[in-house]
Amino acid sequence: MQRMTRQRAAVSETLDRLDEFRSAQQLHDLMRHEGDTIGLATVYRTLQSLADNGDVDVLRTEDGESLYRRCERSEHHHHLVCRSCGRAVEIDGPTVEAWARSVGASHGFTGIEHTVELFGTCAACAAVPSRPAPGPANHRDGAA
Repeated sequence: MQRMTRQRAAVSETLDRLDEFRSAQQLHDLMRHEGDTIGLATVYRTLQSLADNGDVDVLRTEDGESLYRRCERSEHHHHLVCRSCGRAVEIDGPTVEAWARSVGASHGFTGIEHTVELFGTCAACAAVPSRPAPGPANHRDGAA
C-alpha cells in the first residue's frame, strides 16, 4: 500500500468530485486551474497506482486514450459509454463472465480477467436531432 502524499490526496480528491470519466491531461488541467502545482507525470503515476489498486475505473477510448473515474462499485463490473457525451453506466455482465470463463477454459487458462466497455449513443443524445452536414445540397445562398 502506498502512502498518501499531498499529490496523491489531491488527485484522489479531484476524482471524488467528478462524475464523468476524464483523461490524465484533463485532470491535470483542472487541478492546475484550481491552483495545484502538481506535474502531469505525477498525475499519470497516481492514476496508474489507483487503477492498479482497483480504486478507479479505467476506460480506453476508441483512439486508445485512457480515461479515469472513481469506482462507484467495488465488485467487478463493465461500462456502457455514450460516444457523444461520454456518459458511462456501470453494468453487470453475467453472460460476459460466463463466456470469458468458458473461452479461457477451452484454451486451458484459469484465473481469467477481462475488461469490457460497450460504446453506443445514450437516449438523451439520440433524442437530439442531428444537424445536416454542410454541403452544396444544404447551402442556401439565394441560387436556385
